[in-house]
Amino acid sequence: MDDSVSVGVLSLHNSKETKAILNAVEALGHTGVWLREENLCVDIEDGTATLDPNVDVIANRLLLSKTEHPAELLGLALSLSRLRPMLNRPRNVLTAFHKFATATALVDTEVSLPDATLALDADRLNREKGKFGDEVVYKTAIGTHGGGTWKIGAGEQVNPRIGERYAFLQQLIERDSDRHQDIRVYVVDGEIVGTMRRFAPENDWRTNVALGGSVEGVDDLPEAAAGMALEAADIVGLDYAGIDLVEGEDGWHLLEVNPTAGFKGLFKATGVSPAPRIAKLAIETAGGEVDDERVAELATELDDSMPEAVATEPERQAEETTTIGYTEDVLVSGTSGTERVVAKSDTGAARTSIDTRLAAEIGAGPIKSMTKVRSGSVKSGKARPVVDIVVGVGGDRHTVAASLEDRGHMDYQLLLGRDILQHYRVDVRRRSDVDQSSEE
Repeated sequence: MDDSVSVGVLSLHNSKETKAILNAVEALGHTGVWLREENLCVDIEDGTATLDPNVDVIANRLLLSKTEHPAELLGLALSLSRLRPMLNRPRNVLTAFHKFATATALVDTEVSLPDATLALDADRLNREKGKFGDEVVYKTAIGTHGGGTWKIGAGEQVNPRIGERYAFLQQLIERDSDRHQDIRVYVVDGEIVGTMRRFAPENDWRTNVALGGSVEGVDDLPEAAAGMALEAADIVGLDYAGIDLVEGEDGWHLLEVNPTAGFKGLFKATGVSPAPRIAKLAIETAGGEVDDERVAELATELDDSMPEAVATEPERQAEETTTIGYTEDVLVSGTSGTERVVAKSDTGAARTSIDTRLAAEIGAGPIKSMTKVRSGSVKSGKARPVVDIVVGVGGDRHTVAASLEDRGHMDYQLLLGRDILQHYRVDVRRRSDVDQSSEE
């Protein structure tokens, strides 16, 4: 008798974590199925729903925070959750990926939160800003990899929205160290599987690995921090999550609960992969059995190679790359405004650059560092200030450190560098400003 169960991992992007979970399922003697655009279909006929592929349980790995319309993906996950047991159910993921919703879910609990204010009126939001002191964190309610997050001064004006997304103010928790740091605790099925300390890169205060932060393993996690992480995951209702905590002068505080936290940084820091633990939970949820010793063995490696069953299929292997033009209509946002502009794509530029006047209009900044930029015959380059901006391109959002320059004599106020263009295919024949005859 075959006691094998099939585990579907719902992921519409080319994810190392998805591959690692699927490989762990297979290594534990069960069947892993990647649920994605090429194969997913639900058919309703005569009042009966049929799911194809016909899996026994689903692990939700949809990246809602990176898509322009997260409600579409939430609806997809909700539809599937009506048909099969699902880990990280849609309602709980909604609570987690919306940062202010996470905070409201955890009020009146033992979890300590930074003070925060969300107001939909700009005047009210700016009046409230003064209570946070000389510096305050300003962030979008939906964001990932540190995107849409600033540390601003009390005198800077802010808007209740950054682009299409609401933003809020949050107390800045002071650290004792000169180098900003926090910890990420990875929780699976009510147990801590690994913890890493994250350090901010030079000239930044955000600790995200995607922004260049460094990591190290934590073997002596304080009991207070461990308890807070476990309680947060339990109250929000996630089967697996990365819990971000920071230590202030008065103890630990919860920053975020991440339903699709990555594995790479954690494995680098700790040598522990959460993938086999997630696979075990999914298999057991579907009524299957696993060898716990094998789970522990698999947790010491991170196999994110293409799963064999997927690699042999004729369909495309990776997600389709969006094509943008030589010039492209984009949204550019700062702390106090958003503008729609025509940007020029420049694959020869490492860094995106923005005109000083446009930067002032949207409230780009504050200036975080200086960068050397080559200019004409000046081989050594000249120094330019660097500011954080959020650029919306082709339905996606990118937070980048853009160089500030006077582009008043040029046709385009915004130049897209490789920090953004690496995510796209550029077709130099396409232009969004076909009526313009002049070029830089």
